[in-house]
Parts: sequence; structure tokens; C-alpha cells
Amino acid sequence: MKLSVDIIENASQYINPATHDRELDLRNYKITVIENLGASLDQFDSYDFSDNNVRKIDGFPLLVRLKKLLFNNNRINRIAEGLEEVIPNLSWLILTNNQIQELGDIDPLATLPKLEFLSLLNNPVTTKKHYRLYVIHRLPKLRILDFRKIKLRERQDAANLFKGKKGRELEKGIGIKSRGPVPGGGKPVHTPADVEAIKAAIAKAKTLEEIERLNQMLKAGYIPGRSGDDSQTNRNQTNIIENNNISAEQQQQQIQQHQQQEQQEPQEQPEEEEEEEEEEEEEEEEEEKEEGDDEDTEEDQDQGGEESQNDNSNHFGMEEQEDSDSMPMEQSS
Repeated sequence: MKLSVDIIENASQYINPATHDRELDLRNYKITVIENLGASLDQFDSYDFSDNNVRKIDGFPLLVRLKKLLFNNNRINRIAEGLEEVIPNLSWLILTNNQIQELGDIDPLATLPKLEFLSLLNNPVTTKKHYRLYVIHRLPKLRILDFRKIKLRERQDAANLFKGKKGRELEKGIGIKSRGPVPGGGKPVHTPADVEAIKAAIAKAKTLEEIERLNQMLKAGYIPGRSGDDSQTNRNQTNIIENNNISAEQQQQQIQQHQQQEQQEPQEQPEEEEEEEEEEEEEEEEEEKEEGDDEDTEEDQDQGGEESQNDNSNHFGMEEQEDSDSMPMEQSS
């Protein structure tokens, strides 16, 4: 369905009680293309496009007020370049349950200067090796990824992984983009080898739960039995299965919970969070140093005791020698 001016003007509008943001509800209109948003007159902080058929994030006019975009349950597989020119203040982007395929497909988000909250749950890209560290590296201003706070340790791991010549080569190697439009309305295309692997997995499935588990993996873009899987991919599979069981209402509740937390607690800047984590690490290092200093002090004390004993023995030896020297003089007198 076309996103017409009439739909925009007649869509539900409300004030979010948790954040006091003014939101425009464009859920479940079967919209395929973002257009005509100039009719909103830049009067909204948040636009909810959940449960539509949008395939590409583009088509925005200049919307200075816009801070949050919700695209749960669409078919998005492309993100346009130059979004920072039309939605410069975007801080939240929810892309749960879409069709982002490759790590390089999220690179256009790196130019958004205020993006702090991103969800890519239930996208095939989350099964890629180094997915989380790559996103943290490419989007250094993010505070929360997939509803999990980014730790200082993760930032350090990402910096170490992609530093130097080898790091740049790795980034170039894994940061590829999808080639051409994804056929089938955003659904991934399977090779003959993938089809055989899927058939084998179906043949092995014995219960309805196993079949449903396999179905959810396939929806997320994971091919069972594919070679090269590691422990991180296995953890991603578990997350995919768990997150696929989350309904649209539960996803909305998660978002609202984070919004309420932001409203109840003063929002910390990323620099302040990093400073706190750095202080914690410095305290741990100081404790380790103190323990090491205590051990050194004990060794010094032991060595000092031995030296004092040696000095005392030398002193006594000298006194004995002086006494022996004085004895003949007394006898001669």
C-alpha cells in the first residue's frame, strides 16, 4: 500500500507517557515505501512503522525533530546513504525481525551523529562472525545494541580486533555488502548445498519442537550444518530462537521499559559511562598493585632482616676482635 498524505493525516497520534514524546502510529498499513512524510510537518519525535512491508530505509524529507524510528517486522534489507542529512537527530532505530543480510549493510548508519540505541535482533546479519564487535567498531557512539548495554571491555575488544594492518584486512573482508536486490521480497536465496543441508536437518527432526526450532533458524537466515560455525554463532542461534518467540507486543514492552528507564534515571553520556568503567578497572589495577607491593615489602623486610643479622654478626665480630687486641696490651702493662 502507498503511504499517502491521507494515511499520515488520519493516523493515530499520541504522547508517550514514558518519554513524553509525540508519536505517529503507522503500524500495520502494509506500507512498502517511505514517502510523503513531509505531510507530518516535522511535528513528531517518533514514527512507528512496525508490521509493514518496507524494504529500504530511505525517502525521508528533512525531519529535525525525529528521534526514534520503529521498523519491527518489516522486510528491510537496505539502508540508504546520507541519512544524517535528513534525520540528523535520530537516536533510536529498531530493526527487529527484518532481512539485513551482511555486516557492510549497516555501514550507512555510521554517519548518524546521535544514534545510541540500535536493535538488529532476528536479522540474518546477527549470525555473522564478529557481528557484535563489528557493529560496536563501526558505530562507536552506540550505547545499547540489541537491548544490551555495550561494555567498555567490548569496546576495547573491538578496537583490538580491528587495529593494525591485519585488523583493517579483517574489517574489509567481513564488512561486505549485499549484492543487488534480494529476490523474493527480502527473503534469502539458498544454494543447492543449502537446500541439501535443510533437507537433512528436516529428516533428522523427530518432534514438533525440533521442526519449529529449525523453522525459526531458517527465518533468521541460518543454514543448519553449514561449515565454519563457531561458538559465537551457536550463541547467536540460541538468541535467535529465543527472540523469535517474542511477540510484537512483547517487543513493544521491551522498548517501553527502556524508555521508562531513560525517563526515571538521568541519561548518562557515553563518556561518563566509560569513565565509570575505567575507574572500576583502575581500582582493580590498584588493588592488584597493592597486593604486589605488599609481597615486595615482605620480601624487602625478609632481606632487610637478613642484612641486619649479617650487620650484627659483623659488629659482634669486630667487638670480639677489639677485645682480643686489647688483651695483650693489658698484660704487658
